[in-house]
Amino acid sequence: MTAYDFDLFVIGGGSAGVRCGRIAATHGARVGIAEERFWGGTCVNVGCVPKKIMVNAAEYGQWAEDAAAFGWTVQKTGFDLSVLAAARDAEVARLNGIYGRLLAGAGCTVFDARATFIDAHTLDVGGRRVTAEKIVVAVGGRAVRPGIPGDELGMLSDDVFNLKQVPRRLTVIGSGYIALEFACVFRGLGAEVDLVYRADLPLRGFDHDIRVALKDALDAQGIRQHCGHHPARLDRQGDHLRLSILGGDAIEADAVLFATGRVPHTHGLHLDAAGVMCTEKGAIEVDEEHRTTAPNIWAIGDVTDKLNLTPMATAVGHALADTLFGKNPRRASYLNVPTAVFTSPPIGTVGMTEADAALLGPVDVYVASFTPMRHTISKRPGRKSLMKLVVCQETQRVLGAHMLGEDSAEIMQGIGIAVAAGLTKQDFDRTIGIHPTAAEEFVTMRTRTREAGIRAAAE
Repeated sequence: MTAYDFDLFVIGGGSAGVRCGRIAATHGARVGIAEERFWGGTCVNVGCVPKKIMVNAAEYGQWAEDAAAFGWTVQKTGFDLSVLAAARDAEVARLNGIYGRLLAGAGCTVFDARATFIDAHTLDVGGRRVTAEKIVVAVGGRAVRPGIPGDELGMLSDDVFNLKQVPRRLTVIGSGYIALEFACVFRGLGAEVDLVYRADLPLRGFDHDIRVALKDALDAQGIRQHCGHHPARLDRQGDHLRLSILGGDAIEADAVLFATGRVPHTHGLHLDAAGVMCTEKGAIEVDEEHRTTAPNIWAIGDVTDKLNLTPMATAVGHALADTLFGKNPRRASYLNVPTAVFTSPPIGTVGMTEADAALLGPVDVYVASFTPMRHTISKRPGRKSLMKLVVCQETQRVLGAHMLGEDSAEIMQGIGIAVAAGLTKQDFDRTIGIHPTAAEEFVTMRTRTREAGIRAAAE
């Protein structure tokens, strides 16, 4: 007789949890999985998928305006958010259903309920007592408010998808990818946008040249940036909001979006009952195998606050299932993970920034900046592309690739393969470019822009 109800129980039905549970089931494990809110997690429901649809909508407005330069007669009739919202929500519902069908098809037992710990092997799942030999926590993260007076008057990123109309004046607080993407989306949909952040440049942690170029691009499209400022309080004044800023002028807006960060969604799980420890920031502590401080419990995805990207969470979940039940122990690599920021124009990046690479030794830096062919005709401001390679001077291995410009996300997926494979600058140089494209610039940059980094101590 089996001692436990399940071989594996997964708490959380997002990208990490669904992949882990589904693959474990295909390996023959008896799998239970619980999700209290919506299958597919943040990405499918209130994250990357609906956001990207809104990015597309904002781009269509620009294309319509640019069409006249190419000979088209276009009558601009305005934008209807309700039409977009209906199409967006239908696509989200479709994907949501796919996740449930994938789990059921793999033989998982699915619970539409909240799961909390009773002890290391026992869970309360919607009032039902369930036991499992192994447990995986994959509950993701949640957006947080900044803790200033009146912050309850502002929106979080989840709330954006409930808007019934585009605010005439929107103020966005934050300089991470969520803040910047929504600032560009709503500017593209016709809103006046103010962007408030504490640093002197947006996108902390990204390559410096990309950050500078993005700041210029945001200025060019009319997003008013308030750099080096801290929000102090938010008040309602009649039919609008007033954001007070430390050391700056107050900003009046019809809506305020707080995009100042996300935290692991661990509150209320009763992790202490299972012997699972968390960091000061609330992330579950894990080792290199993603095992927690409880030997039969693992944690994956954003709840570990390691590299909060959907494809990374999916890869880790798959690797863990293979390790635990597939007789194929392996780890998903956190190195050289390509990613994108869907600003206007978008950013694609993989590997090391110039600053990080330079700390390890001398690097050759190649930078190209140009106006894409489309915008030599459209004359749209703020659409210059910037492309950059960071190359180890000793080995000539390409350590990092960065791009601001149209199609950068699509381009960077292919470049990511090259960087992850350890290809050299000479490998790039030997590759024939596709003409005329922006992507060919990555294989035609022959002249070094500058040298950076420190010489090895032995020298």
